[in-house]
Amino acid sequence: MSSGTVLGTDEFHALPVSTVADRLGVDPRRGLSSEDADARLRRYGANTVSVPAGPGPLRRFLVQFHNPLIYVLLLAGVVTWVFGGRVDAGVIGGVVLLNAVVGFVQESRAQRALEALSTMVPVEATVVRDGVPRRIPAARLVPGDVVELAAGDRVPADLRLTEVHLAEIDESALTGESVPVVKSADPVPASAVVADRAGSAYSGTLVTRGQARGLVTATGGATQLGDIQHLVATAEVVTTPLTRKLARFSRQLSVVIVAVSAGAFALGVARGTPAPEMFTAVVALAVGAIPEGLPAAVAIVLAIGVVRMSRRGAIVRHLPAVETLGGTTVICTDKTGTLTRNRMTVTTLAAAGEPVPLAEAGSALRECLVAGVLCNDAELDEGDPTEIALLAAAVEAGLDPAAIRAAAPRTETVPFESETRTMTTVHNGVAYLKGAVEEVAARCETELLPGGGERPLDRAALDRMQETLTARGLRVLAFARLTPVPVLLGLQAMQDPPRPEAVTAVEACRSAGIDVKMITGDHAGTALAVAGAVGLADSARVRTGAELAELPPAEFDDAVADTSVFARVSPGQKLELVQALQRRGHVVAMTGDGVNDAPALRRADIGVAMGAGGTDAARQAADMVLTGDDFASIEAAVRVGRGVFDNLRKFIAWTLPANIGEGMVVLVAIVLGATLPIVPVQILWINMTTAVFLGLTMAFEPTEAGVMRRPPRPPARPLFTASLLRRVVLVSLLQVVAAFAAYRLQLGSGAPVEEARTTAVNVFVGVQAAYLLSCRSLDRPVLRAWPGHSRMFALGLVLTAGLQLVLTYVPVLNTWFHTAPVGLVSWLWVLGAAVVAFAVVEADKLLWLRFTARRASRRGGP
Repeated sequence: MSSGTVLGTDEFHALPVSTVADRLGVDPRRGLSSEDADARLRRYGANTVSVPAGPGPLRRFLVQFHNPLIYVLLLAGVVTWVFGGRVDAGVIGGVVLLNAVVGFVQESRAQRALEALSTMVPVEATVVRDGVPRRIPAARLVPGDVVELAAGDRVPADLRLTEVHLAEIDESALTGESVPVVKSADPVPASAVVADRAGSAYSGTLVTRGQARGLVTATGGATQLGDIQHLVATAEVVTTPLTRKLARFSRQLSVVIVAVSAGAFALGVARGTPAPEMFTAVVALAVGAIPEGLPAAVAIVLAIGVVRMSRRGAIVRHLPAVETLGGTTVICTDKTGTLTRNRMTVTTLAAAGEPVPLAEAGSALRECLVAGVLCNDAELDEGDPTEIALLAAAVEAGLDPAAIRAAAPRTETVPFESETRTMTTVHNGVAYLKGAVEEVAARCETELLPGGGERPLDRAALDRMQETLTARGLRVLAFARLTPVPVLLGLQAMQDPPRPEAVTAVEACRSAGIDVKMITGDHAGTALAVAGAVGLADSARVRTGAELAELPPAEFDDAVADTSVFARVSPGQKLELVQALQRRGHVVAMTGDGVNDAPALRRADIGVAMGAGGTDAARQAADMVLTGDDFASIEAAVRVGRGVFDNLRKFIAWTLPANIGEGMVVLVAIVLGATLPIVPVQILWINMTTAVFLGLTMAFEPTEAGVMRRPPRPPARPLFTASLLRRVVLVSLLQVVAAFAAYRLQLGSGAPVEEARTTAVNVFVGVQAAYLLSCRSLDRPVLRAWPGHSRMFALGLVLTAGLQLVLTYVPVLNTWFHTAPVGLVSWLWVLGAAVVAFAVVEADKLLWLRFTARRASRRGGP
């Protein structure tokens, strides 16, 4: 047996220490004997978070080629090589290899996420064995061991605490709790979630204050950290919408190309054309129809998006994540550090039942602020977050903490005790008390009035004020002067305040049709208060992890969809929330920074980790890392992602008519029994030059205005929409008609076949250049929706024109590509065809806009 746990682990937090010790078979004072520990180590195994073995590197590399689009590319490369296009074939092979290498590297990210979890377990631990404390490798800890903890230690295993002295533990990485948790040795209810188990400590968390001793209840994979490792290992990695759509499109395109080629070959042979000649024609058809530049264009468009996102503080680790973020329909965001500053701040002071603005507190409640400075062990840049907030409040009110401490040196201290929930310090004979409101108030008979003077303590007013502050999600501390007589000095209420930019970013996302949900391990009141402050909570409804656990499976998905704020949720529940939203067809972005977020980050369509305050496990499981750790960076990245998808859509809308038009030219020639107006090697030239120097300029297009004022595209919408199909058919027909007309008219005027074909090739490229200009705005007339100047667009046009001149007039290229110099009349044909094509496409946009507007009006009518 090597489970790393013992029977009853799940209820240890609810049992008295003596019962836990009996269950574990250990004396809490002496610990295990060395012999017993060795036996248990053999039984339960090492205290390590093991990383399950994944597929080997060779298999992971070969899997990258298992994609229909890759098959099409490989076929294109072979055909290109057969027809002498060695350079073009090399480019295609390079694209395939590059895609495989990138995919292979990204395949390892989940493995790295698992390995990052293992670093959460410390190397050594202090354990009591044979009655003697000693340092041993943490991997040798076993259930039943007695472990001693001190400030700065990382907890080496799951523990049931037996002795606690002022101990506080930072569990944020595991539970999402925003402040360190005060620990005790008392049992808690069996139903308490991990974040509420004050009598337990969990592997991978950090002791921030005090000392404690505990019994090991679980090690290795049986710990809470091990549970998360299991969730990360078993969480299915969802393919991105772009990947799914490209795979579907490539399968459909492959079937169409094969079917049309086979039909054309059969038709030609049936009409008496020799099979070798027909095979050459069919290969030309296939080469023309295959969009060889599509994968390269996709990679480059996404790469440009990566660069643009990095300028907005978002580092993309997985290329398709750029497009995925642009298509996001739901953002599940963490609270601490993402919507908030991740810094406790005093926001409200109160005395005699009345709030006092912080700006006035330096005079009205000066002694309350002084008590917060003196009854305090922190410095402004180091210590407990709550105590740092008290010092910062004094500074903001105009006081000097260093001068206050110098004038009243501490002579005596009664440290904070979890039982009394108070701390007392003595300065020049004056004692100050800090702690929970009810504990401090119980020791006072009078209270200080703002600005001076005292009155008998009005406990009812005090309770009302405390309820008001806590209802806003604030953490409230009371302060008193105990000498010469106890007097309540006032209250200081603090919170981790929302980021101002998060308010604007949340509103921008919601106006863009993106649903925003907060998922946190913090308390419900705190979560709801922050949600309200950033404009996220539409009602007072918040669901806790306990409530989610009680929901029937049939109601779970609906409840998740209808709720905006989730509090006190476990790592497993975060994963379930993401899956529930995906089952409803959403594209889900998940943000997080802790180990507890890693499973959901990996499962989400796009995982977004925090770069500054996040853990390695979260960063390795994510697709994108934010350097700024704030929600505004997510909104900015969504904006860039939408622009990237627009550019990708523009490229597809441009390249498909080019390829289909080339294939249709060959197909029409086969059907009519005519000679080919464009031969295969010329088709390869067109594909090679225009895809690089025309099509790829779309990657650099600026984001169109209003991109965040439109709803997200439906996740189920295919890449090849009906609107795109209409445009592709229109432009393909324009190219076919223009190329055939130019070819036939040139022949009719007595020009040689080489000159006629050269004219047809130039007409093809001219129409593609004109259509590229129109594609700068797909849905509106480009002159009305001009996206701005683009140097890459202008450079692409100039280079393409230069290459066509080289193809037409350089003798060596005339030989290689069967072209010939042409006269002015041919260039007039090229110019005329380009102008007509541009005008027709722009007119089509206007007509379609009017048609859709009338249809929308009819649907919205009575």
